Amino acid sequence: MRAARDIAVVAFAQTDHLRNTAEVSEVEMLIPVLQDVLGQVRSAAGEIDFTCSGSSDYLAGRAFSFTMALDGVGAWPPISESHVEMDGAWALYEAWVKLLTGEAETALVYSYGKSSPGSLRDVLTRQLDPYYVAPLWPDSVSLAALQAQALIDAGDTDERQLAGVAARSRTAAADNPHAQLRGSATAEALLDGDYLVRPLRRHDAPPIGDGAAAVMLAEGDTARRLCARPAWIRGMDHRIEAHSLGVRDLTDSPSTRLAAERAGAFERPVDTAELHAPFTSQEVVLRKALRLADDVAVNPSGGALAANPVMAAGLIRVGEAAARIHRGASDRALAHATSGPCLQQNLVAVLEGDSRGSRG
Repeated sequence: MRAARDIAVVAFAQTDHLRNTAEVSEVEMLIPVLQDVLGQVRSAAGEIDFTCSGSSDYLAGRAFSFTMALDGVGAWPPISESHVEMDGAWALYEAWVKLLTGEAETALVYSYGKSSPGSLRDVLTRQLDPYYVAPLWPDSVSLAALQAQALIDAGDTDERQLAGVAARSRTAAADNPHAQLRGSATAEALLDGDYLVRPLRRHDAPPIGDGAAAVMLAEGDTARRLCARPAWIRGMDHRIEAHSLGVRDLTDSPSTRLAAERAGAFERPVDTAELHAPFTSQEVVLRKALRLADDVAVNPSGGALAANPVMAAGLIRVGEAAARIHRGASDRALAHATSGPCLQQNLVAVLEGDSRGSRG
């Protein structure tokens, strides 16, 4: 889906992602992020036309948990608000469509997740087919290991190359103050580690942690007034694979490729790609599906291998790509988000900067 109206990401904020945030609630974790992103554009929550959030009741362990997060936004006087039971990248998509229709000029998008209270590997089994697969309790790491082994068997990668992905990503995260894991041993040293689920070692999997993120969207002249160099969303699309893993080729991601095509990613090369690849093997699949050249800066923030707050990691990929455009480190960036096992659902956004604009 291409943009029929000029809409940009004008602000981005995130928490420091931590292994455990038992001392704060979801609302307490979220409030500083919301204050940060609103402060960047010098606005109050009541001045925003539309608010959309992404989170999961399964992580919180209680129904309609997202309603409590509205305490952090301020729902009185009444606001125009929506919620998706998905990663915040899909909340961003809803807000983007809202602005495309002309029903709003500005939108606040936020997402959050606390994975530390329970067993994330068990919780994520609830995404699976409830009749044939979920009763077997195959956890997220074991399913990712099946995908990694399929890639190795196909000759698309090997364990040394996967270790190289981990080392590069976490070394890049050394410059990211929000990352949960910063810095890495060499790929050769990582290969001495124990297997988590063969062929995946611990470095091949993301850290479990808590975190939140928020972005602000604005239309046209409003975006130029609020941000010196807006990150214009030129296109965004999301697609889904078949629910049954047995009918999919786990070495490829047709849904990512189609979403990228519909978003306009293949029209011109990108210089940056923020990929939501929680496992090293998934970066291999995404690089191929997105036709990324070797000179593209992939996950300069460290990506999900450095911090993977479930329900916020995909929105963070969009935010990190936009932030590089804001500060002039990128001119054309691709952001990717995923949800479900083995890259089941995929969203792709294309963002561009321009050389004009002024802060009012």
